[in-house]
Amino acid sequence: MDYIEGTANGEPNRLKKAFHPDFNLYSVTKEDSLNIWIGADYISNIKEGEKSNRIGRILSIDYENDAAIAKAEIVFPNWRIFTDYFLLLKYKGSWKIVHKSYTWREYPKTIEKN
Repeated sequence: MDYIEGTANGEPNRLKKAFHPDFNLYSVTKEDSLNIWIGADYISNIKEGEKSNRIGRILSIDYENDAAIAKAEIVFPNWRIFTDYFLLLKYKGSWKIVHKSYTWREYPKTIEKN
């Protein structure tokens, strides 16, 4: 929830608690190449107190001992729906996201009725 609420509510320090300091984000570009986003740069884009119009929810979690994978959906109404996949490890008493990959699709357009 530190990730979901930290990004939605403009709380970069809370977001930092969710991620390992060396994490990166991975996605595929329109040109079908790998895009790697340095995690510290991602967090620096979150401005303190600047809320975003996004709705996040965790879809699934699978874990064994100190390793886990999670899937989340992040909805930006009238823009995009992101699907995030996280690799997490529990160490020093807390879970940290060590890797994030994501994809997105367009937000469905509303159909006007005549």
